Formats: sequence, C-alpha cells, structure tokens
Amino acid sequence: MSPTKITNIDTVELQEGIQNAAFHGDDDDISDASNSGEQQATSVSVTRPEENEYTQIKPYAGMPKEVLMLYSRKACYRVPREIIFWLIIACTLALIAMTITVVALSPRCMSWWQLSPVYQVYPRSFKDSNADGVGDLKGIEEKLSHFEYLNIKAIWISPFYKSPMRDFGYDVEDFRQIDPIFGTMEDFDELLASMHDKGLKLIMDYIPNHTSDKHIWFQLSRNGTEPYKDYYIWANCTQDKPPNNWVSVFGNSSWEYDEVRQQCYFHQFLKEQPDLNYRNPRVIEEMTDIIHFWLKKGVDGFRMDAVKHMLEATHLRNEPQVDPDQDPSTVDTEFELYHDYTYTQQGLHEILTNWRIELDAYSREPGRYRFMVIECYDYEEIDKTMRYYGTSYVTESDFPFNFYLLYLPDDLSGNQAKRLVHLWMSNMPEGKWPNWVVGNHDKPRIGSSAGKEYIRAINMMLLTLPGTPTTYYGEEIGMVNVNVSVIQDPFGQHDPSNSRDPQRTPMQWDDKLNAGFSDSENGTWLDIAPDYSSVNVELQQADTHSTISQYRALSLLRGAELALSRGWFCFVWSDVNIFAYLREMDGLNKAFLVVLNFGKDTTTDLSSVTELPDTLTVHLSTVPISQKIFPKSGIPTSQGQGLLLEYSTNQRFHPNHASECYVSEKACYLPALDILYKC
Repeated sequence: MSPTKITNIDTVELQEGIQNAAFHGDDDDISDASNSGEQQATSVSVTRPEENEYTQIKPYAGMPKEVLMLYSRKACYRVPREIIFWLIIACTLALIAMTITVVALSPRCMSWWQLSPVYQVYPRSFKDSNADGVGDLKGIEEKLSHFEYLNIKAIWISPFYKSPMRDFGYDVEDFRQIDPIFGTMEDFDELLASMHDKGLKLIMDYIPNHTSDKHIWFQLSRNGTEPYKDYYIWANCTQDKPPNNWVSVFGNSSWEYDEVRQQCYFHQFLKEQPDLNYRNPRVIEEMTDIIHFWLKKGVDGFRMDAVKHMLEATHLRNEPQVDPDQDPSTVDTEFELYHDYTYTQQGLHEILTNWRIELDAYSREPGRYRFMVIECYDYEEIDKTMRYYGTSYVTESDFPFNFYLLYLPDDLSGNQAKRLVHLWMSNMPEGKWPNWVVGNHDKPRIGSSAGKEYIRAINMMLLTLPGTPTTYYGEEIGMVNVNVSVIQDPFGQHDPSNSRDPQRTPMQWDDKLNAGFSDSENGTWLDIAPDYSSVNVELQQADTHSTISQYRALSLLRGAELALSRGWFCFVWSDVNIFAYLREMDGLNKAFLVVLNFGKDTTTDLSSVTELPDTLTVHLSTVPISQKIFPKSGIPTSQGQGLLLEYSTNQRFHPNHASECYVSEKACYLPALDILYKC
C-alpha cells in the first residue's frame, strides 16, 4: 500500500486495523502496536492534530477477527462465551440421550402387512377389461380405487401364470410368463407400477408343490433328459398297480402311469399337476430362482400355496387307513388315510426358512419389506400350523393363514366363536402376529354357510380382532354362493358336491350388464349372481348404512385407533348367543367393547365386569338403532347384530385377567408426549 497523506482532521488512514494503536484495549497492547508501527513506518503515514487523536476503544461491526480475538480475552466476553459453549454441549448430549432413550423404549413399528387387511383378488372373476367374459390384469388396474375406498393396502392376487387352466392357474406351465387370458407381462408391470404409485402392495400366489404336465421340465423329465430326469417323483409300477395306496386331494390314486417313461409319476392334486421332487437340490435352486425373478420385478410378497405337500417319504410305504377294517380297494379320498408319509415331512421347514432368508435380502430398502404367508390346512393339528411361524431362533412366515373361523357355521354361536378365536390365540407362539380368514376361493362364502344375516357381524369381528384380517373379494358387499349352470371346476366335475364354482362368480360392481364385471355380450365364464341388482358396489357406496360402508368405516377405524391396531385383546363374555371382547391399551383412556350376536335376540348383562364403566357409547352398529348409550347391565342385540361400543376409563381389564387376554407386543401410550413406549 502506498503511503497517503490525509489532511482532513477527522480522518484516519490505516494499512490494517491491527496496526493502528487506537484499536487496542490496554497499554501493553498499545505499546506493542506502537513498536510495530515504528518498524513499519515506511508503510503508514498519519497526519492528525494531537488534540483530536483517534481513540475508538469499543468493538464495532465489521472489525477484523484479529481485533475481535483481542477483545475476547476480556472476562466480560470470555465467561459468557464459555457458558454458552458448555450449555450447547450439555443440550446436545441431552438431546442425544433423549433420542437414544426414545428409540430404545419405542415398540417396533408395524409393517404394511400388519396395518392393512389383506384383500384376495381371484383374477378370473374380479374385472374383465376386454369383454371376453374373463377377468384380467388390466381389469384389476381399473379398480384400484376400490381398494383405496376400503382403506386396504395389501392385495393378494391368485395365480395368473401361463397355464393350460386345468386347475384355473394352479397348474403352471411357465412361472415366468403371464397367461394370455390375463394379459401380458407389460400389463403386469403397469399394474404393479400403478399399485406402488398409490401406496398399494402386491402379494403373488407362489405354487411350489407342482407344475403343469405341459411344463418344459416335465416334458424333459418324462423323456429322461438330464438334468431334468429327477425333477419329478417317479416310481416303477404298472398301469393296473400303483406303487402304493397314496391318494390325491382330488380323489383316487395319486399315481399316474406315463407311457413315455414307462413309470408312474406322483401327483397330490390333478394328474395334470405332477409333484416336483424337492429331494433334488436342482429343483430347490430352480424354484428359488423363480422367487428372485418376481422379487426383482418388485412384488411385495408371496402367498406360499399348499406347502405341506412339498415333500414325501422316499420309502413309498402305504399310509395307514383311518378305518383299519375298510376294504383297501375302496380307499379313494384323502380323509380315509393318515398322511404320515405325504404331508409335512422332515426338511420342509428348512426349505421355507431358506426362502424367508431370500425375501429378507430384498427387504433391506426402507418401506420395501417382502411379506411371506403360508397356506396350509392342518385341520385339528394346529401345532403343525403354528410351526410355520418359525422358532425362537429362526423366522419362517410372517404368519400362516388361520382357517379356523371357516368352521364357525358348523356350530354358529357365541361360544363357538370364542372357542375358535381362543384356539388360535392360545396356541400362537408368544410375540407372533395373528391372522383371520372367513372365506377364500376354495371354501363356501361365509354369507352362505353362516347366513346372510350374519355377514355384517362377521365382518365386524374380522376387523376388530387383533392381527391381520383377510377379505375374499365380494365379502365387503355380502356376496353369497351361486348355483352355476355349468360346472367349470375340475374338483366339482369329480364331485359336484365339492364344486368351488359357487364362491368364484364374478364381482358385482353395479346393476348394469353382467353386474359391471364385463361388457361381453356372450356371457361370463361363470354365471352372474341373481341378486346383483341389489347387491353391488355402486348401490352400497351410496348408502351410509350398507355392508360396504360399514366395512369401510371399520377398516378406517382399525387404522386410526391404537387400541384396535395393536392393543390388548380380552375375552369378557360368551354364551350360546353372544361373543364379546375388549380392545384396550395401557395409558390410553379410550377403549372398545365388541358385542356380536350369533344367536337369537337377547340382552347381555356385563355388570360383573367391574373394569367397565356403567355406561357405554355406541360407535357403530351393524343394524340401525336409535339408542346411542347403553348401561353395561343391559346391552340389547338382535340376531346377527354387531355393536362396537366406546368408553373412557383409566382402569384396565387385562392386569386382573391375564388368562383371558393376549397381545403380540406390549406397548403403552404416553399422552403427555403423544408417543408409544415399551412397558
């Protein structure tokens, strides 16, 4: 900087602020600065009268950091600065500690398959988009708003693989292709993308036990081509004498003689559905690769079909007869044998556990958990069903389907309802998540087996029990079985009394042509229900008291109320007419009482339940009622009525009735912070 002469008496010329003695706050500093100024006199020249010497001594905005640091040495600045510094450190540590505490004490977040009902779509019957009389993938995409209306996020779609359709898709010809009747792979990709855009999850049907006899693997196996020779189960036999007495689910011998290979192959379902040989590691590898194929596509989970049939004993001994005195030549149904050698064989759970591991590998991305549910009818052997949850060391399925409520109509009563619910809850491993099913593509609709008058009460039970409810398409509007004019089901063709067609008829969307299911002028693949003009989605959506409106209200409530989604479940009453239970949560002053009538008109006295307040408010009734408050000593219900009663109390039922109460994972509500914590 060149020296500059300033003649103005009120001005000062500086090279750098630190070199001006007037900026220093004590004599030592001024002295140091003066010495520095003398050494650099050639760089700075200041002309000013002595009487007006520049004497600025206070900090000012824009001062150099060197000056600021000089002032910061003073106690009046240093002490507050240190106080603020340590306060920041303390607050930061407190915030970290609080965060760790909240995370450590918070219960596990619920996954999408716990928060939403699972809705089963039978694709042949849901919606036809191309007027051929059969439902398809584009039809499902057209109706995604229906799931949003019902507050349903998880949709399980029955098989749509390429298939000869001998068992309507459960006989798979190619696991990596879409059958043309349902559309194309592009249609599938668009459906999946549309579902994910709407926050919906797609659960695929996976069929591990068998393939179609048209599958390339079987064609190569029957020719003895390696490595496919042992992909299926073959045994020496003759046309007239099978290897043993094993029978198929569809009836008669489960062995079929093959002219090409000159041996018999094993099939636990139709003869067109040969069983895969899971004793062959290559088969496991092939089927695992198929799982990978669909996971890479982006599917959100699998329903594993008929898993108990996957392995058979290698010794091929005859299975024992249920009736030892029965003529062996007359044994031709599955219920006439004990399936010691064909169901749930050793090694089955290891295969399923390894598949669970494969799904977990795709579940690491946040929000993309891959779900696994098992289908297995073990009937009275519930301990076998519970094994599909896994063990304390190894996880298997998220849950096996619970089919026991399908037997509610066998002895329709409040006592039967409690017995079936208790059967599952008392046998379920601690900490596991329950599931409830009242209908599917293989079983009669609950509205026909129990009676139309009980549909709404059963839907209320389904949506207020703890766990994940499963709804078969049409149950939300109260569809019932239909006596079809022509039997399409191969099982029904073998035994008309066991036809599954009545529960597979097309979805009833409105009162127009073909119930809005199809624009086909040539009819639909199964008959339309005769009641479609009065039982359909469009009509019921306009009625706030309809079956679908009540289903939607309960689905929304289940998602909104902590007591219903993850609270305690407690039995409080059952008799020949009534099944009643509580849903409550510690720390939450709102709880619910559910009263379901599966018998005759009656009045229930719950005055012995001291934890209940004297009066309860009606939140929802399945039949119109004018009374909105009931005393607990007299709660009237009519046949088939369901009541959801709300009450406020700080007294909990479950601490004094541990044997009557269940919860998958304990959680308490802290109203002061509006959070959940482990308790």
